[in-house]
Amino acid sequence: MNLMRRMQKLPLVCSGLWLFAAGWLGCARVPGVEVPYVQTPSEVVMEMLRLGRVTPDDVVYDLGSGDGRLVIAAARYFGARGVGIELDPALVAESAKIARRANVAARARFLQQDIFEADISEATVVTMYLSPDVNLRLRPKLLSQLSPGARIVSHDFPIGDWAPDRVVNFKGPERTHVLSLWVVPPRP
Repeated sequence: MNLMRRMQKLPLVCSGLWLFAAGWLGCARVPGVEVPYVQTPSEVVMEMLRLGRVTPDDVVYDLGSGDGRLVIAAARYFGARGVGIELDPALVAESAKIARRANVAARARFLQQDIFEADISEATVVTMYLSPDVNLRLRPKLLSQLSPGARIVSHDFPIGDWAPDRVVNFKGPERTHVLSLWVVPPRP
């Protein structure tokens, strides 16, 4: 009976190990990548852009832009200009190709850069799906480079103890996503 219970748990253990290995390999394939590439569902992308109150006057920066879907959606559906910052050269190339196919290449560009080194001062909206640690480390950069009134939208992760201005629990197709909005305060 004990052997039977162990055999029943084997698929769960194997799938957990597979997810761990996939995440680790996703981070390891490009030097400097600290967060695995996980696609944000399209419905969540649209909700993030709505939460950020994106308009045609905005410049949306997506930190860790992956396949570019958030930047492309900002340009295509909200008329904004967008910039994706991504370390993986293959994802940068793929994003540019998708933007051309979506006819938004004039308003969407993608840079192969480290998010900690990129100049984001042009952004009026910043979006990110990173990690609690990376978000916390980005906080000084966000506060020093963004203008007062700029909006920051994070998918699932806080920015340390910085209280968000608004939190939306968005029910996606497979789970509930926590979307947080911060507005950069006036400088003292």
